[in-house]
Parts: sequence; structure tokens; C-alpha cells
Amino acid sequence: METIAPGDLYEDCAYHPCLCIAVDGMEITGISLIDGSWPRGCDLGACGVRKLTVAEAWQWKRSGPPDVNLPPENRWWR
Repeated sequence: METIAPGDLYEDCAYHPCLCIAVDGMEITGISLIDGSWPRGCDLGACGVRKLTVAEAWQWKRSGPPDVNLPPENRWWR
């Protein structure tokens, strides 16, 4: 698993690109770059959290994650 620290961008378990604001043991907390919701907490060992580049975070925000087919009611992009 790649190390994620405050200031990094990551994908949470709801596929939102997020800005990491805290890591405490196996718990990560962030702010969604989709809708500003926070705190968005995930378990680093169970949620499939992955670190994102700035380009990836922008792609997720604009058109969703490229490798996941989300149901229409969970899509934030048009």
C-alpha cells in the first residue's frame, strides 16, 4: 500500500477524489474535491483507498474514475 500523508490527494471508498487532512493509524480523513464534504473517513486497510496524482484527481472530478462503472444515482459528473 502506498503511503498517503496530509496534503496528498486520494480516492476514497465512494470514489471521490479527496484532499487528505489527517492520517491516524489506519484511518484517513479528507475533504471531497467533488462537493467539499468532510470529514470523509476511510480505513486504509479495508476501503481500497488509492493515492491520486493531480491529473487523476481532475479526471475523477470531471468524468469519474476510469476503471469503475458507478450506478447513475452515484455519478457526480454529467
